[in-house]
Amino acid sequence: MSGVPPSSVQAARKAVADRLREIRRDANLAAKDIADRTGWYKSKVSRLENAVTPPSDDDIRAWCRACRADGMAADLIAASRSAENLYVEWRRLQRTGLRRLQDSYVPLFERTQTFRVYCSNVIPGLLQTEGYATALLSSIATFRRTPSDVSSAVAARIARSRIIRDGSRRFALLVEEAVLRHRVGGAETMAGQLGFLLGVMALPSVSLGVIPFSADRQMWMIETFNIYDARQAQSETLTAQVNITSPSEIAQYLQAFGEFSKLAVYGAGARSLITSAIDALE
Repeated sequence: MSGVPPSSVQAARKAVADRLREIRRDANLAAKDIADRTGWYKSKVSRLENAVTPPSDDDIRAWCRACRADGMAADLIAASRSAENLYVEWRRLQRTGLRRLQDSYVPLFERTQTFRVYCSNVIPGLLQTEGYATALLSSIATFRRTPSDVSSAVAARIARSRIIRDGSRRFALLVEEAVLRHRVGGAETMAGQLGFLLGVMALPSVSLGVIPFSADRQMWMIETFNIYDARQAQSETLTAQVNITSPSEIAQYLQAFGEFSKLAVYGAGARSLITSAIDALE
């Protein structure tokens, strides 16, 4: 799915495009009329009406002005922005650095009661130590060439993660065994991170499962994703954060999480895999 918006994004974009077409037809205008009144090529009108190109705010204002429907512009702009926020490239989210992105999650975390997290590549953010988070976010900042604010971003991530000790919420977290073996920040950092996992497993609100290499897989490894209650899911590609709000798509993520849960080991089995990963660092 890397680089390709999910169906929920496409549906939201199509809804905006359909509304543009309705406004044009209600004004008894042809596509050529819109092009003439806006100074656009007719091909642009077609791209906007068929959701090939997302409209800018100015495009919507110009369209509504051409149709003498200026009063509809504000609502349509809001709908268009909402559609575009479902699929957001990291370069847009991180253009001012990493701290702002960390802070942006706080309202979502505060209103969520049940967190479900599957990670195939790194330790879940909720469980990261300062050392691990520093190494990981430093790598991200370097790769994406973002402004250097790693220290404040790490502080924000750690502060946000304290929610895991809130006994009123529930956290179900699953990681592939490979996550325990990938060295992020070196052996000492990994030892501290893995030791932290052993400690956090004792929290009554936390369920941490590890999917072992030896699991007879009925579900293939996929991208890291988070599910917030059953209202929203997020997945991460190399280039973008995908926000899923379509009930049918959230249902698929819940189904995938359930399948991964069946493959995981918990309690003593998970501790054994974590301890083995610590021993392998020596």
